[in-house]
Amino acid sequence: MDFRELKKNLKKDHSSFPTLKVALLGDSATQFLATAIKGMGYERGYHINLFEAEFNQVERQVLDQTSDLNEFDADYVIIFQSTHKLIEKYSSTVLTEQSNLCNERLDFIKVICNNVKGRIIYYNYPEIEDTVFGSYANSVSSSFTYQLRKLNFELMNLAQERSNLFICDLQSLQSKYGRDLMFNSSVYINTEMLLSIDILPHVSSRTLDIISAIEGKFKKCLIVDLDNTMWGGIVGDDGWENIQIGHGLGIGKAFTEFQQWIKKLKNRGIIIAICSKNDEDKAKAPFELNPEMILKMDDITVFIANWENKADNIRKIQNILNIGFDSMVFLDDNPFERNIVREHVPGVTVPELPEDPGDYLEYLYSLNLFETASYSTADLERTKQYQVENERVQLLQSFTNESDFLKSLNMVSAVKGFNSFNKLRVAQLSQRSNQFNLRTIRYTEAEIEALSLDNDYACFSFTLEDKFGDNGLICIIILKKDNRETLFIESWFMSCRVLKRGMEDFTLGVLVNYAKANGFKKIIGEYLPTAKNQMVAEHYSKLGFNTLIGSENNQYELYVNDFISREHFITEH
Repeated sequence: MDFRELKKNLKKDHSSFPTLKVALLGDSATQFLATAIKGMGYERGYHINLFEAEFNQVERQVLDQTSDLNEFDADYVIIFQSTHKLIEKYSSTVLTEQSNLCNERLDFIKVICNNVKGRIIYYNYPEIEDTVFGSYANSVSSSFTYQLRKLNFELMNLAQERSNLFICDLQSLQSKYGRDLMFNSSVYINTEMLLSIDILPHVSSRTLDIISAIEGKFKKCLIVDLDNTMWGGIVGDDGWENIQIGHGLGIGKAFTEFQQWIKKLKNRGIIIAICSKNDEDKAKAPFELNPEMILKMDDITVFIANWENKADNIRKIQNILNIGFDSMVFLDDNPFERNIVREHVPGVTVPELPEDPGDYLEYLYSLNLFETASYSTADLERTKQYQVENERVQLLQSFTNESDFLKSLNMVSAVKGFNSFNKLRVAQLSQRSNQFNLRTIRYTEAEIEALSLDNDYACFSFTLEDKFGDNGLICIIILKKDNRETLFIESWFMSCRVLKRGMEDFTLGVLVNYAKANGFKKIIGEYLPTAKNQMVAEHYSKLGFNTLIGSENNQYELYVNDFISREHFITEH
């Protein structure tokens, strides 16, 4: 997609899209960048209400409490402080102070984090090779190259400390596409525009990747074909011993590096599934027997190999995982299979893989398919959790009575508040939960910590464990104390992995007990519809709430003394 197409998007109808308030601050001309961001917003299904600050007003907008930025109250604040302006500052600084360039800029970025409301998307610094020292600049701490690289490194460290700071990696875009595409010197001299027209679609795409991830739009599952996608050759014909795979020279190296990439995704928490037209035993043989394989059966959550339609098999995978189709990516070397899935399973992302397997990775890198807004050690357990869920699905099929199945699971839940151990996971679940999410509010780690300390709120986290294993933290309730008698459910979101286990009934019982113990007489819930959460449209009605008469939104009320506990098979730890 080029800049002209993004510009045309501004004339299209955005009215059905959710609105995001975005502010853009820059120390150089940002008009075309603003256009690209709004146009890319349309591509991602958002109406971007954008405030663009005047030229080179970053400091004033951030520090002045009466500034237009503060009045705008943005959901996201994008800040572009350019390398060119930084080198101007460096060049005008006395020699003895040039070693402080990184620290001075970093101090101001910390001020930004402290003063700006909402999430901050900060563009890091593409390198300028000024060749004053040549390669020896790496050994001179006062050189601009040294200070710039130190600044980009320290930005990464700062982003780990500040949960409202997200780094948009312009340096990696320059590494991918080259400085000649990133920057046009004649345009800069005449317009003060530092990002070229050609790079703007890539910059705006990376920016919206971050926003989409924070808003809960991101990929959770990679589905991969096998023959000539996972390895070279056809395992049914060539045998597991003779497929093309391995670290030596030749095309096998490309498949090995491809598998290494998939392994890293799995370790990061992406669910890996197999969808192949093959006999199952032959398809599994390389994973079990071939020592050159990077991926093993333990890395695969769902393995489907048969001779059925791949679109139908992807629906089976979705039914097991219980995630949205738009959370899935499907990779297949065969254009016919790719088109079948595109046509019959809308929502699944199906990249147009290059013909040469040697080009797979560079192409996939450029798509940035798996952007995320958070990461924790809990992500490392995701494959195992979904593998165990697959076992539960298989067990359910052996029961004729659902209650007997649920009893057999021996389910136990630990109910806790928010604390230093779970606040990151709570924030993650708010960002990941789209279907079972009554009001779809996203929280940062800092916001979760603030809620845990606020006496006007009562916060609950729920885990779930059964005989198959520990599902970890799977449900969150945030109650606001409206008055002495009324609790309002500000947020109720839950992992879809535990649907149909009675968790909703157990959770409501905990809330009612809390209300009674603290003198509250009524609980009010609200459902705010989105494109993805229709499954909980009747949530409160099913739990025994009554429609709140006169409410403008979909609000429901439950008098705690009228609550009738429903049967479930979960005990509190």
